[in-house]
Amino acid sequence: MAHFIIKDPDLRDNPLKPDVTHTMHKSLGEYDSQIHLYDHSHPDIHGIYREIRQLLERFSDPQPRVSIGEIHIFDWDKWTSYYGSNLDELHMPLNFQLLGVDWQVAKIRQIVDSLEAALPPGAWPNYVLGNHDETRLTSRLGPQGARLAAMLLLTLRGTPTLYCGDEIGMTDVPIPSNEQQDPWGKRVPGLGRDPFRTPMQWDASQHSGFSPPLTMKTWLPIGKDYQTVNVNTQLQDPTSLLSLYRQLLAYRKVSHALQVGDYSPFEEVQQNCFAFLRRMAGFPKILVALNFSSSEAELNFASIGKGHLILSTCLDRSEHVDLSTLSLRGHEGVLIEVQD
Repeated sequence: MAHFIIKDPDLRDNPLKPDVTHTMHKSLGEYDSQIHLYDHSHPDIHGIYREIRQLLERFSDPQPRVSIGEIHIFDWDKWTSYYGSNLDELHMPLNFQLLGVDWQVAKIRQIVDSLEAALPPGAWPNYVLGNHDETRLTSRLGPQGARLAAMLLLTLRGTPTLYCGDEIGMTDVPIPSNEQQDPWGKRVPGLGRDPFRTPMQWDASQHSGFSPPLTMKTWLPIGKDYQTVNVNTQLQDPTSLLSLYRQLLAYRKVSHALQVGDYSPFEEVQQNCFAFLRRMAGFPKILVALNFSSSEAELNFASIGKGHLILSTCLDRSEHVDLSTLSLRGHEGVLIEVQD
């Protein structure tokens, strides 16, 4: 929690809100009852991060040091201030804006475009779709939505952050009250985060390979679907969610446009679709088209040239495509290499 490391020097209490509304995208209990003036974001915090950045930059070996800050601030001006006025503070404040957004094209596009507009020149963007404090991606979006989210996360400009288990479609696990571990959940029933923190499901053996077979029990219960939703099983399935992540990451690794290219959204596309171009001079352009609806969509990108479909979220086609009549099935996303 990088914005909480300094408190008000006079230790003043936060004022109470006249009307209790959520501080973030979900209820945080009594935390939501306060106007948070004095417990985070004190101006002196920026001097500390400038010092930390100066320390990191004194290392002279080839491997760079990178500073990352967990910052739950949803005002872009305040959030971007942690890069520093001269990009001399955190290398990368984590961007949580997509965590609680309704899974609708207009709202997702608005967040992406507003981030691009708010970033200081030279600042490096990033996106987070899941972490240990939030309902798991597949529980929020369903299996098809989770596949679309994978392609969105790994093709937007900047660094993607993955939460272990989301890449195999792990879901929230109900935890009986007597087995809860999260201190917050014990103090405030209903706010516990244990359902999203269950052991990683590695294989179909007892305890899902997380603990030795003779272990009496794991620290939290294993999901009941562990015999099919696990790493080992999905490695054997060429159409699994894990296979989709691995193919997306492999292509991203060799695509200069996806690694460091710019981002250009298409304005005129069918409702419920999100399409954008990733470009870097001298390298193939990448078209990403995502259909957020359950109905088939037909899109026209004839103006940008011909295309070769590299990857579909369904993992069942790779082909030359006519960009003037590009068909997407319901909840399908595609990654296309554009040939001028």
